[in-house]
Amino acid sequence: MKKIFILTLSIAITGLAFAQNQPQPAPEKARINGYANYVFDDKFDFYYDQYNYYQGKITGGFQWGAGVEFMLRQNYSLELMYLNQSTTAPTTYQGGIGSTLKTENFDMNIGYLLLGGNRYMQKPGSKVEGFGGLGAGIAFLGVTNPSNGNKNNATKFGWTARLGANIWASERFGIKVLAQLLSIAQGFGGGLYFGTGGAGAGVSTYSSIYQFVLGGGLTFKVGQ
Repeated sequence: MKKIFILTLSIAITGLAFAQNQPQPAPEKARINGYANYVFDDKFDFYYDQYNYYQGKITGGFQWGAGVEFMLRQNYSLELMYLNQSTTAPTTYQGGIGSTLKTENFDMNIGYLLLGGNRYMQKPGSKVEGFGGLGAGIAFLGVTNPSNGNKNNATKFGWTARLGANIWASERFGIKVLAQLLSIAQGFGGGLYFGTGGAGAGVSTYSSIYQFVLGGGLTFKVGQ
């Protein structure tokens, strides 16, 4: 996953630099974006000692979202977006000397509220508009133990790097395709616990989540 992170970030930065030199027509005032993505599995683990550890994964699946994008300059925009995924986290853990090894498939919800910038590149007359972007904001995590109903929620720092393209079917309507990396830094704001009241495993406050995303959606130009 670290290799994917480095590759995705490098591509996004290259896209941002290249986009600065591309001529484009006067931009519209704003865009409304809808997202439908697939998120890949992400493994996590933590070993304190032989009696205190956990390992598991956040299962991949469908992610939906929406964004409002403001065109600030000819090839630059600022976007406020929300993304959400409901998934599961199958986890094996042990919580201390004398405790038994447990396995649980936790229910999990991950939401992102992000503010980011996009740089665009488009050849004159082309219907394909490439972009790269970086963003940061808040990640909302919720975990439920289905065996006992215990719940835990956490708010973390999150960030994203992405690269993609808009394929314009008309002057105002386009289809969006993208590759994106989403990350949640567990070092901010304490730990997230898979099950509470001694019934689950605690995630280290310094472990992080990396989610690689492929998908797309629709984009609409507003005001021109």
